[in-house]
This record gives sequence, C-alpha cells and structure tokens, in this order.
Amino acid sequence: MKIQFSCNTCGKAFAAKESLAGRRVKCSGCGAELIVPAAPTKPAPIPVPVPDDDEEPEPLDLSIKRTEDDGLDMTPMVDVTFLLLIFFMVTAAFSLQMSLEVPPPDPDEAAEQQTPEDLDTEDSIIIQISKDNTVWVNDREAPSEQDLMIKLREALDDSDGGRPSTLIVMADRECRHEVVVRALDAGNAEGMEDIRLAYVDEDEL
Repeated sequence: MKIQFSCNTCGKAFAAKESLAGRRVKCSGCGAELIVPAAPTKPAPIPVPVPDDDEEPEPLDLSIKRTEDDGLDMTPMVDVTFLLLIFFMVTAAFSLQMSLEVPPPDPDEAAEQQTPEDLDTEDSIIIQISKDNTVWVNDREAPSEQDLMIKLREALDDSDGGRPSTLIVMADRECRHEVVVRALDAGNAEGMEDIRLAYVDEDEL
C-alpha cells in the first residue's frame, strides 16, 4: 500500500511506500523539501454478535409510543369569541320603526260605534282597502307601495281647501293586516296629523 500526498508549494502529487513514512524528500517540481506522511490507519472492524443456534432472537418492537395528550387549549378561542362579541355590539345599528300615537279612550265618554256614513270625509283623504288587498286613494287605485305614496302626495297637493290634515283608512275586515299598516305608515310619513282607521264589510266600501 502506497502513501498518497502532494506538495504544499506547487501541489504536485506523489506516491511513496509505507517504509518511507517520516523521511524527508525533495519535490521534483519545485525542489521544496517534503516529509512523507505516515500511512493512514485502518479502522478496527465492529464486532457483530452472532446469536447461538439454540437462542431465539428477540422480536423487533415496531409499535409507536404515544405521549399523553393534554387536550386543546381553549383560552385563545375564548378570547377571540369575546372580541367578536364586543365588535358586533359596538358596530350594531338599530333601525327605528315608525309608530303612531294612539290616545287612550276616555272612560267618561260612552263608547259609540261609528259607521262609514258617520265619518266626516269632506276635508279628508280616504284610503280604501278591499277584501283582495287592493288599495285606492280617493278612488284611484295604488297597486304598489310606491304608487300609494305618489297618489297620497298628489291627493294632498290637489286639495282645493288647503292641505288636508285627516286621513281615513277604510279597510275590509278580511284584508291583510300588513296592507293596513302600510297605509297608516304612508299617512304618518306624509305628516298627517289625524289618522283614523275603520274596518268595514266589502259591501260598505
């Protein structure tokens, strides 16, 4: 086995016998003085235990050992929930619903049932609601909520004796309640001071 080494000055490679280890030699390329290094030692082989024929080999354990689970930490989730709750509470917007002030009945006055003929309709605007939920404003049909607002404004502007302050809603007893509320809200939106509601039968409309 030869010793492989190279010159530190010019980098020329050499090969020398093991018997020349530790001797001084000259580089044939640059003339520098070199020392032959010692031969590398071979690593000792690792002994492999050989089981006896009578001895049974131990089984190989391939099972995965699991550590104890401490559970999921819910603290961050609770913090996020409270932050979302506070956010929605601060940014929530509440819409104000329209309402009508209804004076309480006077207990000293005797209750009287009025008929459509008893109502003073001379200086008033009349909204009629039929059984099939059709709406008329002063005998002009208003098929939608927008038409109801337009015809109510036209009726207020076309009045000869000044702007009427009384609105009479004459609704059939079998019409839908939401249509009646829509008519009352329309009068309230136009600033009608006196709004009256009368439920009648279809043949009285």
